[in-house]
Amino acid sequence: MVTSIDRFFKVSQRGSSIGQEVRGGVVTFLTMAYIIVLNPIILSGVADVDGNFLGGGSEPGSGFATIAACTALVAGVLTILMGVVANFPIALATGLGLNAFVAFSVASQMTWADAMGLVVLEGIVILVLVLTGFRKAVFDAVPGQLKTAIAVGIGLFLTLIGLIDAGFVRATGNAAPPIGMGIGGELSGWPVLVFCIGLLLMISLHTRRVPGAILIGIAATTVLAIIVQAITDTPGSNGDPTSKGWNLNVPAFPKDIVEKPDLSLLGSFNLLGSFERVGVVAAVLLVFTLMLADFFDTMGTMTAVGAEAGLNDEDGAPEGSQRILIVDSVAAAVGGAAGISSNTSYVESTAGVADGARTGLASVITGLCFLLATIFTPIVQVIPNEAAVAALVLVGFLMMTQVTEIDWKDPEIAIPAFLTIAFMPFTYSITAGIGAGFLAYVVLKVVMGKIREVHVLLWIIAVLFVIYFAIDPITRALT
Repeated sequence: MVTSIDRFFKVSQRGSSIGQEVRGGVVTFLTMAYIIVLNPIILSGVADVDGNFLGGGSEPGSGFATIAACTALVAGVLTILMGVVANFPIALATGLGLNAFVAFSVASQMTWADAMGLVVLEGIVILVLVLTGFRKAVFDAVPGQLKTAIAVGIGLFLTLIGLIDAGFVRATGNAAPPIGMGIGGELSGWPVLVFCIGLLLMISLHTRRVPGAILIGIAATTVLAIIVQAITDTPGSNGDPTSKGWNLNVPAFPKDIVEKPDLSLLGSFNLLGSFERVGVVAAVLLVFTLMLADFFDTMGTMTAVGAEAGLNDEDGAPEGSQRILIVDSVAAAVGGAAGISSNTSYVESTAGVADGARTGLASVITGLCFLLATIFTPIVQVIPNEAAVAALVLVGFLMMTQVTEIDWKDPEIAIPAFLTIAFMPFTYSITAGIGAGFLAYVVLKVVMGKIREVHVLLWIIAVLFVIYFAIDPITRALT
């Protein structure tokens, strides 16, 4: 049995072990388990155009449990599919950013079922682009050093996510500076202290090359958080940026271990309802916006994960990239059909890779953890963000080490690479960083009289990004 698993997933061939894959899979789950709580917070708190809340009920948050269970179920099934079909250590779940766009910008114009129908359509369009080879062709047309810049930019993006989720970096509410350290320039609150201790522990274990450094760090920091909470009785922040409380989960031993999942949300979508509600032009533009974000977020994510795992070829393309893209495209449509928004590949998978994951077996383990979470949600809620996000800061460092592969003396590639790296954390968007880099690359080649060096697909993508960045005035003009 063990030999068959090893052979199927090429575990030994990739210099890994089954124990290493299991550990990496668990780490990936722990670093992205927050989505089980955060997705229902976002989706259940906003009413659609008819005043209905997703998941049932007439009050904000009334559908929380249903959305949480469906989020975990779909993430589990799709992540296992990725592991088995693509044999790649990448996990999938509801896309952050995309879910907020669906909640605040799409559902406000139509019913929830109509909005999820748009997500299904977006997934189908992307799947067609993959099956025709267009999506992979675009990926292959991107210069290798720009792919490296994407990975580095994602590293900084992850670091910023970790620091913000831990409360180490916060919005100041002022024009200058817009963000700063802690509250009023000072670190305060027990949760931030727990994060700092966890980060120091994790980087110390990593530096000493302790196997399972990230997993050990998360587990130890969670125990510390529970002890601190038992002594201090610190409340949750409830989204208040000035709060000294826990960001998302308040760590404490749960009263219940198991909850029966409510999966009634599955299948809650209306494929073409949006066209009747907002018109063909507006619906097409919404699909385009969703599609472009999904299209390039995944490109960046699989590049970053493959680079960290050492699975990319000399052109920066991960092994089995076509299969990865197919599963990811199916995930977008499945997320909409399940009523919990588009599912996509998670860059937090790099945390599992940093702790040893190299094959799809790790994804299968992550997926099984998500499936267990459908009934063991109370246990998942024990782990505070402050214990898990330290891993993202460490991963940010690991991905930053690739920056030396960029030729910084050549402005034709260095400037697009810099913009790619800088825009991701500063705009809080992987897609915006990729778009800035692509546009700068094309413009500089034109300026230098090297138009023939620009692949025809990059011209097409550059035009699409111009539309993407100008989508608001274009939408207003056409509607």
